[in-house]
Amino acid sequence: MTDSMRRRGLTAASALLGGVLVLTACSGGDADASGGKDTSQAKVDEAAAKKSSEAQITITPKDGSNNASINNSAAVTVRKGTLTAVTMTSQDGKTVDGRLSADKTSWKPSVQLERSTTYRLAAEAKDSDGRIAHENASFTTVSPANSFIGTFTPDDGATVGVGMPVSINFDKAITNKAAVQKGITVSSSSGQEVACHWFNANRMDCRPEEYWKEGSTVTLKLALDGVQGASGVYGVQQKTVTFHIGRNQVSYVDAQTKQMKITQDGKVVKTIPISAGSPENKTYEGQMVVSEKFKETRMNGATVGFTDDDGKGEYDIKDVPHAMRLTNSGTFIHGNYWGAPSVFGNVNTSHGCVGLQDKKGANDPSTPAAWFYSHTLIGDVVVVQHTGDKTVSPDNGLNGWNMDWAQWKAGSAV
Repeated sequence: MTDSMRRRGLTAASALLGGVLVLTACSGGDADASGGKDTSQAKVDEAAAKKSSEAQITITPKDGSNNASINNSAAVTVRKGTLTAVTMTSQDGKTVDGRLSADKTSWKPSVQLERSTTYRLAAEAKDSDGRIAHENASFTTVSPANSFIGTFTPDDGATVGVGMPVSINFDKAITNKAAVQKGITVSSSSGQEVACHWFNANRMDCRPEEYWKEGSTVTLKLALDGVQGASGVYGVQQKTVTFHIGRNQVSYVDAQTKQMKITQDGKVVKTIPISAGSPENKTYEGQMVVSEKFKETRMNGATVGFTDDDGKGEYDIKDVPHAMRLTNSGTFIHGNYWGAPSVFGNVNTSHGCVGLQDKKGANDPSTPAAWFYSHTLIGDVVVVQHTGDKTVSPDNGLNGWNMDWAQWKAGSAV
């Protein structure tokens, strides 16, 4: 073969191969597979998109959450749609009642949740075209070990005396006092300024500078849900309570004259002979608030340190009538049926309490003790004077009135 023939053959072959290559590159209907709108896959994707609901369901807290609030955590909301079904169940299978908003875009439990409990939420919603969306989640509420509560006095709806402070005792030591105090507000319809004082890590009391105004209403709001009181310990309470202040009654016990004058609105309405603590067992002085009332109660000296050589109480009276507590350490103002009538108004004979003449059984309304008991409210003030003893500690009972206003406010954390 000559060189010219060889060159013509190679040229033809190259042209043929080039033609095949060109044909392969430019022909066929599969070119749109990488992004054309008319492919079968694109149609599937488009159809799937059209079938998906636009409703967007959100469940809080997030799936798998721990230490969730028992008040505010659980909620279901939806965007671009309306809720058609929400089911919440506890770990034991019980259904939790809930409320759906009027526009059907949100749902919340209508009851407080339990602590240390796992809950499951299943929600269904539809969009404007009726397409359904689903969402599920589970969470666990805060445990008792990781939460704190405050036990407060007085009770919601109570009518109390003018000396009644708001006293809150926490079941865990509070180290973040400022945060907890900010979650608690106490206000009065009288407009009196109210300040709170921490006695220790577990107790905070709140009061105005002077006694509450007669006839006013006091409101306590606890907004402690989720508030961190200490490392890893959170509040769970969300509550509002109100109590009412009755007539202004303050009673004055004079251990020297051995008389008690009961005043209302500053005017003496009755004088009752008393017997205070003996010279060996003097009664505390100071402003004391009645914190409890018992028609009859047992008083055993051994419980407050008055014992004989055998370890038994120096006294053990099982039916002390008309007893009203003044201190946590055991000071009462109470009826006394075992003392002679001549004692009252003449001799101080008690172990530190204030005694009033009474009869056994607490059923005679004509006795001085019965009169005082029936005319006394929880929160009334009893001012004890001239005993020769020290002033009662402000945290021994509800007796913070024995601190002046500057001292009281100095105990605030905010």
